[in-house]
Amino acid sequence: MNGPLGFRYAGLHVGIKPGRKDLALVVSDVPASAAGCFTVNTAKAAPVRDAEARLPAQGARALLMNSGNANALTGRAGEQDVQRLRDGLAEALHVSADAVLTASTGVIGVRLPVDKIVTGLPRLVASLGPGWDSAAEAILTTDTHSKVAARSLLLRGREVRLLGLAKGSGMIAPQMATMISAICTDASVPAPVLAKALRLAVDRSFHCLVVDGDMSTNDCVFALANGLASNPPLAAEGEDFDAFAEALAQLCMELARAIAADGEGATRLLTVEVTGAPDVAVARDAAKSIAASPLVKSAIFGADPNWGRILATVGARGGSQHWAVDPVRADVHIQETLVYGRGAPVPHDAEALRVRMREPQVLVQVHLAEGAASATAWGCDLSYDYVKINADYTSLIVPGSDGSVAKDDRLTRYSPGFKRALLVEALKYISRFAGSRCVLSLGGGAMVKQTLKRSFCEDVNLLRSVGLRPLVVHGGGHEIAATLKQLGAGEAGEVDGVRVTDETDLKLVEMVLTGRVNSELVTLLNTDGGCAVGVSGKDGPLLRAQKLVTEGGDLGRVGEVTEVNRDFLEMLLTGGYTPVIAPVGLGEGGMGFHMFADAVAAEVAVAVGARKLIILLDAPGLMADGELQNRLTTADLEHQLADGAVVGHLKVTVQAILRALRGGVERVHVIDARVPHSGIAELFTDQGVGTLVTLQ
Repeated sequence: MNGPLGFRYAGLHVGIKPGRKDLALVVSDVPASAAGCFTVNTAKAAPVRDAEARLPAQGARALLMNSGNANALTGRAGEQDVQRLRDGLAEALHVSADAVLTASTGVIGVRLPVDKIVTGLPRLVASLGPGWDSAAEAILTTDTHSKVAARSLLLRGREVRLLGLAKGSGMIAPQMATMISAICTDASVPAPVLAKALRLAVDRSFHCLVVDGDMSTNDCVFALANGLASNPPLAAEGEDFDAFAEALAQLCMELARAIAADGEGATRLLTVEVTGAPDVAVARDAAKSIAASPLVKSAIFGADPNWGRILATVGARGGSQHWAVDPVRADVHIQETLVYGRGAPVPHDAEALRVRMREPQVLVQVHLAEGAASATAWGCDLSYDYVKINADYTSLIVPGSDGSVAKDDRLTRYSPGFKRALLVEALKYISRFAGSRCVLSLGGGAMVKQTLKRSFCEDVNLLRSVGLRPLVVHGGGHEIAATLKQLGAGEAGEVDGVRVTDETDLKLVEMVLTGRVNSELVTLLNTDGGCAVGVSGKDGPLLRAQKLVTEGGDLGRVGEVTEVNRDFLEMLLTGGYTPVIAPVGLGEGGMGFHMFADAVAAEVAVAVGARKLIILLDAPGLMADGELQNRLTTADLEHQLADGAVVGHLKVTVQAILRALRGGVERVHVIDARVPHSGIAELFTDQGVGTLVTLQ
């Protein structure tokens, strides 16, 4: 997606948090209108008080956001720290301090490490660029992933773009949340008009968001509009304003849903739609009350279609607020199944509904039969992990004397009961998998992010230490693309979304895969006490190959496996080594081929009789219409292939899964390479994480 004109972004690690990006910057190249919406918590953090007093305003240039430290309840010193940050960034950007806004999120009651932040500002400014990924990552706390949304529209014939970044996972309450959102647009919008549009959008989105009912000290949503789209400046009403306000609201609703889905410990996104209310205020209050109810949220976690809890919540809230609403007259649908209507329970297939309630998204619809108003709220289920995350939060987060924070999650810091239960469960899984073989196919973002590579290698060594026999096959698409671009190569094009590899490119591909990626993984594994051996498919020769022929066109020197040297792998495994395989194959006459890592991993898994094939990619698993498919069979995948629902690189992955299962592998798991230690999480849970695919 293309971002709005005239904005640059940056994110890096300055030492507030251990080892993760913790400082983000959004800069407009020209003075911009600025508006904000803020928490109603009277214990507002210092950056919130500072920004709220100055907005809406013209002439804004920068928004500086840090994670790890909230700068909340820090008194006069916290206010002084905000001013130091504004002054420091103003100097680095050569702008006025009045043009700088700040936001913070993290541990409450600890002084900001201002010296560390100010020292890092020149590096932060130097790293500014058009990509927003680093900035979106740097504002995360307990979030598991970044939240980004974009919209575009035409205003008087001019294309206007909007981009929103957000963070939020816990302390999410109806009056906003433990969240920060930065929204940038190149529309020409005067500050008062921008403030009006933002208030309307927040009312329909972030004010309808509930995770746990607790309100933070740091909630804020900023909007910056720099006018570089050159549309006529928006008035406070009219068709152009309505169109812009609707696009802004839709963007905010997308971010709100993403925050709800990523709630602390959440396993399901809960959407509550209330219709038939006497007015919008009642509809919105009812929807938020249902989404916030601990009993409803617990029922969603347990896949329990308990409509009684839903109507009890409506009745309780209605009684306390004196609504003209009778819950007995309501209709209740769960996952579009009518469970209560016309004053009585409605017979339904409870077990079938429970199955549907285990899907990643659960929809609750309540029709009050008292009017024509409606509203939607978003929340999530209440899982065991939510309690664990928040029970352990202050015992695992260790503030430093300089305001930085460290995480000490050693097992010794947990309660004896938790440690006992954890070890008992872990030992059960260890005994189950000891001696078996598992192939891991590593690709995606984990190949370029150092922390993810380290966590993956740690997982592999831990699996080996408890008796599992792992084999690793790795890709390297990101590194290959970057190298080809740097050297002015890689102009052979694509076929069906797959890069063509010509003879010249093949030499560079082999250099990256065997000389850089393979070597680095082996080094990380062996530095951490492993016993890894790096091999190319040409070594041994391990992988015999032939040219891959596709219906879409010629892929050049891309091949497919014709034979795996099983004896070579058995020799390594028997010797206690962990093979790390680069997907390069040897063809007739010494011809080399670049091959897909997932396809190679499937052939290797079949050859060594692996029980499991684990494929790590840049997605929560196999997706369909934006939703995670938790469990699939080979028949399901065959239907998706036949329907044309699987294309590009994902088609290669799906074909590899089918090959592995038909060749005797018991289970294939597709998991998120972007989540640290996802390999351990998959193996040591009953159902695993991501997508599980079986033969039947």
